[in-house]
Amino acid sequence: MDYQKAAKDVLAAIGGKENVVSAAHCATRLRLVIADNKKVNKQALENGEGVKGVFEAQGQLQIIFGTGIVNKVFDAFVKEGGITAGSKEDVKAAAAQKGNWFQRFIKTLGDIFVPIIPAIVASGFLMGIMDALNFMNNNGFAHIDTGSSIYVFATLFANTAYTFLPILIAYSAAKVFGGNPFLGAVIGMIMIHPNLQNAWTVATDGVQTMQPVFGGLYEIPLVGYQGHVIPVMIAVWLMCFIEKRLHKVVPPMFDLFVTPLVSVFVTGYLTLAAIGPVFTTIETHIINGIQWLIAIPFGIGSFVMGGLYATTVVSGIHHMYTIIDLGQLGTYGLTYWLPLASAANVAQGAAALAVALRTRDKKLKSMALPASLSAFMGITEPAIFGVNLRFLRPFIAGSIGGACGALYASIVGLGATGTGVTGIFGILLHLHRPVQYIIAMLIAAAVAFVLSWLFGLKPEQIQPQTAPAAPQQSSESTPAVEAAPKAAEIANDLTITAPLTGNAVSLAETGDETFAQEVLGPGIAIEPTVGKVVAPCDATISAQMGHAVGLSCDNGAELLIHVGVDTVELGGKCFTGSVTEGQRVKAGDTLLTFDMDGIRAAGYKTITAIIVTNGEDFASVDRHFGTVQVGDQLLTLRR
Repeated sequence: MDYQKAAKDVLAAIGGKENVVSAAHCATRLRLVIADNKKVNKQALENGEGVKGVFEAQGQLQIIFGTGIVNKVFDAFVKEGGITAGSKEDVKAAAAQKGNWFQRFIKTLGDIFVPIIPAIVASGFLMGIMDALNFMNNNGFAHIDTGSSIYVFATLFANTAYTFLPILIAYSAAKVFGGNPFLGAVIGMIMIHPNLQNAWTVATDGVQTMQPVFGGLYEIPLVGYQGHVIPVMIAVWLMCFIEKRLHKVVPPMFDLFVTPLVSVFVTGYLTLAAIGPVFTTIETHIINGIQWLIAIPFGIGSFVMGGLYATTVVSGIHHMYTIIDLGQLGTYGLTYWLPLASAANVAQGAAALAVALRTRDKKLKSMALPASLSAFMGITEPAIFGVNLRFLRPFIAGSIGGACGALYASIVGLGATGTGVTGIFGILLHLHRPVQYIIAMLIAAAVAFVLSWLFGLKPEQIQPQTAPAAPQQSSESTPAVEAAPKAAEIANDLTITAPLTGNAVSLAETGDETFAQEVLGPGIAIEPTVGKVVAPCDATISAQMGHAVGLSCDNGAELLIHVGVDTVELGGKCFTGSVTEGQRVKAGDTLLTFDMDGIRAAGYKTITAIIVTNGEDFASVDRHFGTVQVGDQLLTLRR
């Protein structure tokens, strides 16, 4: 491959070096932040020397070359264009600034709410279970000792996350906005202080106390902010703004006590006096507007939103929906939005399932089946990106199914007791009306499955892909010494053993479009249970990127082992490498270790892709799914 030509092709296709804001690379991709996307000739880029794929994600133009190649292309790229190489953090920061205000807003919401989802899921589940137990106990279906410690404590635990939700949001928001998270938590505590009237009592008791502010300029109700989201985020943003400015101007010897004191007091006063009342009103109007949309007669509004939901997942807008769920829970005690999302997710799973059962292509079947099961559990990225969007028609079928399921949910007034979980396990948030939830999901799944079965695939996509014909032998003679090992390799299939312990699944489960569509080559993924990667065979290290390792195996296979999705953005944090490029390793040697909890806490997946990057050298690749230990058979490469 001509790396210089590849670099020139990229530069020409993206509009020259002047159009490059920042440049870096990971184990497989050239990652660029472009000043003007209109100047990029994507078709020319895709046809460039050595390019395996091109797509845009997270504000970056990502050009796929593959392991062991991308670093050489990158070196030629920065030299050819006279561009200063940036770190992954530089590219990530530049990409974040490049997006429009709405994209940055959506990303910020995701960064705030993703870390606290486990807490609100736990409370939501427990609230649903306790509601179901109360229903059965009150209607004679069960006889439960409501005075037992388990029952009393479970009731106490059930709504804890929602009772102190402003504190959770404030802590997480302060981390995102670059402030002290503990000061952020204090702002959250101020907003639900016991001396303030509980917001949930206002509907029955009215506002009990008014307080003049700003020297008697006007009065505000002394009411807490239980169940509110937007006022908390705005208040913490202000606190972080003040704190960061004070750090710059307050002398170091006074900074420790002046900055926290001023930040908390000024923010607290402005929050109770102005920010809280104003943004509570705005939030209430937003929540009421969404509820009006959902409640349009005959379920028309819900039909539209259920149909568009999957499209918002593709664009990333779905990260803002947690605000809607939490706002509705605070206002109505239920969220009527979550059933719509659940119907849309189940429908995409059913559409992918139809593809899995309809196609005769083993590769597509092995990808679509686990992806569909994942969607039924509420994780739709593998089904959407790996299967449905790839063929488009199944995606449309899933969207129609989601619309129909959402239509029924709206007509029967179905609401969830919590948020964070959809699909099959979403029923735990609907134990007060389980039958209606099941019917809504069945409608969504049935419509999507039938439409995807009938119209999802074209005839040529149903038939199995045929392996390319083997190249004819050259008439030129070859020395016997060199011919012997080649003949032995051709005669035998190659076995790749598991480099990690965990559960082997389809690449579609990664949720990454490049892996799911096998742009880099065929392979498999492992959900690890141990944070250690070992060499699956004797090999030479062809690439080492902290989170990923490339191997040139002695048996002829070229492998890429990539831990996590987008973990390049961690900049090596949570990873400890044990090898260097060019090093020889034996089967079982440690390649790298990683902190699974640290990676997940940072918001990234630990699922690990094992890819055969020279898959074109093999007629087929057999995958062995299920629980695997290090050294178990994982892939069989057939010549």
